[in-house]
Amino acid sequence: MLVTWALCFGFWSLLHGSDSLEIVIFDNPATGVINELRNGPYVRFSLLAVSSIFFLVDPFAAIPSFLAITDGVDARRRSRMARKGALTCFIVLTAFAVAGRLIFRMFGITLPAFEVAGGLILLLIGLDMLEAKRSPTQEASGDTEEASHKEDAGIVPLGIPMLAGPGAISSVMVLVGQVTTAWQMAAIVGCIAFTAVVSYFVLSGASRVRGFLGETGIRILVRIMGLLLVALAMQFFVNGLTDLGLIQRQTGGG
Repeated sequence: MLVTWALCFGFWSLLHGSDSLEIVIFDNPATGVINELRNGPYVRFSLLAVSSIFFLVDPFAAIPSFLAITDGVDARRRSRMARKGALTCFIVLTAFAVAGRLIFRMFGITLPAFEVAGGLILLLIGLDMLEAKRSPTQEASGDTEEASHKEDAGIVPLGIPMLAGPGAISSVMVLVGQVTTAWQMAAIVGCIAFTAVVSYFVLSGASRVRGFLGETGIRILVRIMGLLLVALAMQFFVNGLTDLGLIQRQTGGG
């Protein structure tokens, strides 16, 4: 309808001998609001936080191990174990988010150095995810078998390190190092809470999720997350090298 109106206006201008053809299209106000939100610093930082944290926790990749650990237990106990794992993940990552700056000062670690180190860790995890397998930093050999014999494996090894592993902790601390306002810290904690809630629902319904996605679907999803994680790792690495002055910072403009 809008295109038809514009064409009619153009033909009317030509018939009346206008020297120039001017077509006025009124923008939808909602589109402008969406563009502002998308390009705003709030949304960009929140998307960075939720993507880096969620991809590293990656509850979908933990489904096979979780089902092996909870093999033979009833649905209520499985749900309780998933809740403990998600809660442990939330507590551990939030603790590092709150104490991140203190840890930096205590050990004299600079943000660029941690960005480079964190980028390397994320890169290793992402490369393993591209092969649709769990990184040894998240799940060592024998962890699943050992956990299957434990009375309750919700905290260790499910909560840490399977969910809140070194990669997720590093990502949270890199994000905390970039915090300059209270809303950014709130965004990080909110993204951790979101990831923990999604992890609980994914793991508590692990059998249904695996039945819906299938083994192939889960592997494809893990590979996609791995590809995005590798790109994110390289961005962390480049940011660290730029802050150290080894790479020239690019400025906007012609």
